[in-house]
Amino acid sequence: MTVRTMPLSDVRVVELGQLLAGPFCGQLLGDFGAEVIKVEDPAKGDPMRQWGREKPYGKSLWWPVVARNKKSVTCDLRSAEGQELVRELVKHSDVLLENFRPGTLERWNLAPEQLWEINPRLIVTRVTGYGQTGPYAARAGFGSIGEAMGGIRYVTGSVDEPPSRAGISLGDSLAAIHATLGTLVALHERERSGRGQVVDAAIYESVLAMMESMLPEWQITGYQRERTGPVLPNVAPSNVYPTKGGESVLIAANQDTVFGRLAAVMGRPELTADPRFATHSARGEYMAEIDALIAEWTADQDPDELLAALHAGGVPAGRIYRAKDMFADPHFAARDAIVRLTDPGLGEIAMQNVFPKLSATPGQVRSTGPALGSSNDDIYRGLLGLDEDHLNRLHAAGVI
Repeated sequence: MTVRTMPLSDVRVVELGQLLAGPFCGQLLGDFGAEVIKVEDPAKGDPMRQWGREKPYGKSLWWPVVARNKKSVTCDLRSAEGQELVRELVKHSDVLLENFRPGTLERWNLAPEQLWEINPRLIVTRVTGYGQTGPYAARAGFGSIGEAMGGIRYVTGSVDEPPSRAGISLGDSLAAIHATLGTLVALHERERSGRGQVVDAAIYESVLAMMESMLPEWQITGYQRERTGPVLPNVAPSNVYPTKGGESVLIAANQDTVFGRLAAVMGRPELTADPRFATHSARGEYMAEIDALIAEWTADQDPDELLAALHAGGVPAGRIYRAKDMFADPHFAARDAIVRLTDPGLGEIAMQNVFPKLSATPGQVRSTGPALGSSNDDIYRGLLGLDEDHLNRLHAAGVI
């Protein structure tokens, strides 16, 4: 695989976290060229090496994705010798990334203030459930709790069922994206100030950031958003509709002009003059009626023919994809949305590519998740300059 000069190729990241929220941030930085040195427990490594439902050859299919583009070194962070290795790494690095409970770095003598004495330009990116301050800071915080506290669980699911969840680790991923954003902002600011700072990314706040106008709706009007299944209140038509053969199609035509296009495709242009459907607000009030009309029309349509007509008419519509649909879709193929690599333990493996796409300096998946400690020699000997005797002593003591 050709390795290009990449936009973050001058950034070195020491990743101390495990599981998902911190490591996904490391993945995103590595996707755009940062050298990500993942520090793992010498005994068992990151638990993500074992996570996931499917394990061909006894290997996780999650690990090759979340640890892609990274180097792996082993280090016992609970030992004084291991902590000293981290301090040595910090001297040569731009970012320290971690997602332990607040106070953990401090117990290990790796507090930001101590690290800045070694490298005042260091960015310390900290991902936690509740943030570094506040009465809940010391609590254990998983992504699911952040989703609940941040508000998204309450509004997810069917109206007549308890709060549901997305089938992915949404809270962790949102926290990682915000941590990545904060890290890039801090790196940019460092060019002016010459100094690093702490990036404090909390899972519940990262979820809260996505909650649109939920807070002022309650504060000003007393309106509480509720679970509404596949629709948004007062936004119509935008729903999942049946087709011939049982397949569902999602149609989103809630804007006035787009609804006019949908009415034309349906052969019902008069619907745009009906007072119940003429405006966005009216269609929101008569959502059930317009959805029933559309469902009656789509139920007798072949899904392929229906989608072709809707697309030709300028109406946003599409299938609800599963993984197998993504592999078969020509648009995914044309944009290289799925990339294939060779993994030493799994053979060919497909995964999502790097997003967003940059026109001049795009990101690239250069390697799958590394073997445990596979970069010990490269980093400890090559970067830190430790001799073989020193490395042998550390290994014998279980530090690396």
